[in-house]
Amino acid sequence: MFLMINTNETNNGGRSETEAGLWIDHRVACIVVLSKTGETINWIHSNEESQPRRSGEPATGRFEYQQVPADDSRQREYTGHLARYYDKIISQLHDAGVILIFGPSEAKGELKKRFEKEKPGVQLITMETTDKMSEAQIVAYVHNHFDNEAASQRA
Repeated sequence: MFLMINTNETNNGGRSETEAGLWIDHRVACIVVLSKTGETINWIHSNEESQPRRSGEPATGRFEYQQVPADDSRQREYTGHLARYYDKIISQLHDAGVILIFGPSEAKGELKKRFEKEKPGVQLITMETTDKMSEAQIVAYVHNHFDNEAASQRA
């Protein structure tokens, strides 16, 4: 199950195309869409714990890769959950012409690969590594990125 929250919508005239910024980790994504009609902020929660851990007794002695039992069903379930989470995010970005993906974890790279596979026509994707951020910091980061990009194109 995914939870989406639209927390803000404001007027943002002057944009020539829809630009989107996405802060993501494996648990939550904050999508900031900047368009001619305004700014929209949506939160999508994956409602999933972190990557599953192996169950059972810890191994004693030397670590041997072959001795570690694979927990394929739990890993497949987690991978399927992430795929649905990423698909939900991609569906929220269908109108975006340019996308900035940033955040602290591997989720940005995983989403980028899935995005390129699912929506090959989008003028993608800048990726940047950042720490955890508040909603206000995320919005400011997205505005700053696209404002700086527009200024460098005019120069």
